[in-house]
Amino acid sequence: MGDRTHTHTGAAGRATTADGPASVRNVVLVGHSGSGKTTLVEALALTAGALNRAGRVEDGATVSDHDEIEQRRRRSVQLSLVPVAWDGHKINLLDTPGYADFVGELRAGLRAADAALFVVSAAQKADAVAGTTRAVWEECAAVGMPRAIVVTHLDTARTSFEEMTRVCGRIFGHDDPDAVLPLHLPVQGPEGPDGHARLTGLTGLLTREIFDYSSGERHRLPPSGDQEGPLQEARDRLIEGIIAESEDETLMDRYLAGEELDVPALMGDLERAVARGSFHPVLTAAPAADGAGQGVGTVELLDLISAGFPSPLERTLPALTAPDGAPRPAPACDPGGPLVAEVVKTSSDPYVGRVSLVRVFSGTLRPDETVHVCGHGLTEPGGGTGPSHEADVRVGALSAPFGAQQRPLDSCIAGDLACVSKLGVAETGDTLTGAGEPLLIEPWSMPDPLLPQAVRAHSKADEDKLSQGLARLVAEDPTMRLEQNPDTHQVVLWCMGEAHTEVALERLRTRYGVQVDAEPHRVPLRETLASRTVGRGRHVKQSGGHGQYAVCEIEVEPLPPGAGIEFVDKVVGGSVPRQFIASVEKGVRAQAARGLAAGHPLVDVRVTLLDGKSHSVDSSDAAFQTAGALALREAAAGTRVQLLEPVAEVSVLVPDDYVGAVMSDLAGRRGRLVGTEQATGERTLVRAEVPEIEIGRYTVDLRSLTHGTGRFDRAYARHEPMPPHLADRIRETQETTANAG
Repeated sequence: MGDRTHTHTGAAGRATTADGPASVRNVVLVGHSGSGKTTLVEALALTAGALNRAGRVEDGATVSDHDEIEQRRRRSVQLSLVPVAWDGHKINLLDTPGYADFVGELRAGLRAADAALFVVSAAQKADAVAGTTRAVWEECAAVGMPRAIVVTHLDTARTSFEEMTRVCGRIFGHDDPDAVLPLHLPVQGPEGPDGHARLTGLTGLLTREIFDYSSGERHRLPPSGDQEGPLQEARDRLIEGIIAESEDETLMDRYLAGEELDVPALMGDLERAVARGSFHPVLTAAPAADGAGQGVGTVELLDLISAGFPSPLERTLPALTAPDGAPRPAPACDPGGPLVAEVVKTSSDPYVGRVSLVRVFSGTLRPDETVHVCGHGLTEPGGGTGPSHEADVRVGALSAPFGAQQRPLDSCIAGDLACVSKLGVAETGDTLTGAGEPLLIEPWSMPDPLLPQAVRAHSKADEDKLSQGLARLVAEDPTMRLEQNPDTHQVVLWCMGEAHTEVALERLRTRYGVQVDAEPHRVPLRETLASRTVGRGRHVKQSGGHGQYAVCEIEVEPLPPGAGIEFVDKVVGGSVPRQFIASVEKGVRAQAARGLAAGHPLVDVRVTLLDGKSHSVDSSDAAFQTAGALALREAAAGTRVQLLEPVAEVSVLVPDDYVGAVMSDLAGRRGRLVGTEQATGERTLVRAEVPEIEIGRYTVDLRSLTHGTGRFDRAYARHEPMPPHLADRIRETQETTANAG
């Protein structure tokens, strides 16, 4: 690779189109935040001719132009698509956020792509390959997605390409280090006063040629003598790695016999190994020094994508079913076949409205045609999905995004990607088909958002817009969940982390015009009684005219956890008339729902109505409801009211090195260890039961504790008595808050 004749078929101002699925390459860029993905995308677009020499398109935007939230935060928070043309191919570059909070955008990019570029920064040596990046590599390996590695930031001080190659081989190629090898060696100029040595070119290991970029353009030069030693060693290892992947069984014997192997044949074997996902080349790239010329290594990288990465024809379509779950055969990736497409991302544009990024698997999508939308949401962690929905929708305009522009498209063929405006009810994960037979593509899974943030409207005007704004926000982002808690009466937005939460609240304000106030999340506590007790409720009022008269006597005793409220009638002799028994029960249950000591619902007690008194004229339904509530309050005064807290079953998956730290941390959160079991890839699954009040921020704390390598799931188990000293503290806090209010 790296010694072809290139034709730049892309041009600023025109949407890049594909001649057929064989000429499409869908590539997702994956890497830690700050690894240089967006800068690399811009350098590739410049080299491919999609930008002018100033690095801009004609409307003044660059490919890295993002919304104002991203500009303020100086980090990507959403998936972006940049189509470029190279050597007769249309390359869709999918730039993903590197921060773990925005994993939903990353998974959308993985769904839309057929191959992945893992971008690793040489300047981030300690965290060169972050835990989240390693996890994504393993996901790609599990499905056989082709992968290559790009090392960036080699022009910073004290960086080493050889060291980064060893790191990548150890982490990404732990099963087969010889499957992760460089294709070129970097050429660096002398160190400047700041200690930085600028990257000026590359030496091709197979061709031995130097590709010099020092002038801003790529030129071939013969190899210099001082590079022959390291060049030959790296070249031998690369050739041996290619031979190990080759289907030609005679290559190794010929190589060991000293025969000079045919370089074009070796390159063909290399490209086939990359396409089937068994070999992962390491490359390096850097933008041009002046920001206007060809970036170092960009030609080589575009060559690899064009020749080594597979086309959509080589991708297997995810499983298809009818809406009732019956399996259906997958159609071929044929522009003339039946339409099967999928919404991989949904976003809102302040001017256009809802915009859907769509991957077409079969057929051709055209503007103004009617399609059938069918979906049931993305797969939740437990394996379930949301409610099914279907509708016929008229397709709006098709476009290809480029910076702040949307370039119009006449159609989107099988294997390609396009943005579609005004797709009506379509949500992320929905399937688009022709109006004939509705189909469902098997959805991909999304992680469960585990960081709660309670919000309330800032003003009455905001209150009217809050529900609609939150609904739109959640519809756009499948990694966000909205809860209206019936116990605490809080509106809770569940997010992936603190940055995710901040971006969500900022979007509410800037995009939907809703000001909200964040407030502490409250877990739903319960109350119960510690021992058997009795109570008498007397509600007697005479103030002229029709009075109120009701007396009842009850016995209250605790029940096992989960029993709820049980009401028993043991009245004899008609002391409480039949028609008022239900009134007493209604009053008891209403008071139990309001709570007795700290305002939390009362549960797990049996209330037995023993006796009472009535008046032929003044007794009523309302009077006996009041008496029942008074009796329950008096009974509670005769015993201790226990606070019950929710306990969660927590499963934490961490590398073996962090098991001890995680177990100690869980113990400090009053957790009870249930057990551990060995998982794949030198990881351990730690199971524990932990009070929910102790894990409100656990997703943030676990990420810090394990350097981003751990993840966890939680599920409600039961309510248990809270330790008395903690219960007293909560009561004091609530009393202080009530008095302040």
